[in-house]
Amino acid sequence: MSAATPEAKAGAENALTGSLKSLFAVAESYPELKANQNFTALQQELTNTEGFIAECRSHFNDTVLAFNNALQVFPANLVATLFQVPTPRFFGVPDEAAREPVKVQF
Repeated sequence: MSAATPEAKAGAENALTGSLKSLFAVAESYPELKANQNFTALQQELTNTEGFIAECRSHFNDTVLAFNNALQVFPANLVATLFQVPTPRFFGVPDEAAREPVKVQF
């Protein structure tokens, strides 16, 4: 929550995803925990949160793309060069393994 840069936020989200993978793996080992309604509600809420984060990341990247494209069009490119406007970077997942869905074996 306190990460300031997009790179730090991406790292924090990757750590959260890794923690969730291990939490779901532990749940598979304990059938009585898996059957608990509270844990089922927690799993659903975490799944919804991950979906929301992916949606926000996509929206951010779309906005960065539009901004970067606008900086390349006349007269904005002259103003951007004059004031040395930095081009923002995309908010991506650097690790290929983090992009794969969680694999659960029964």
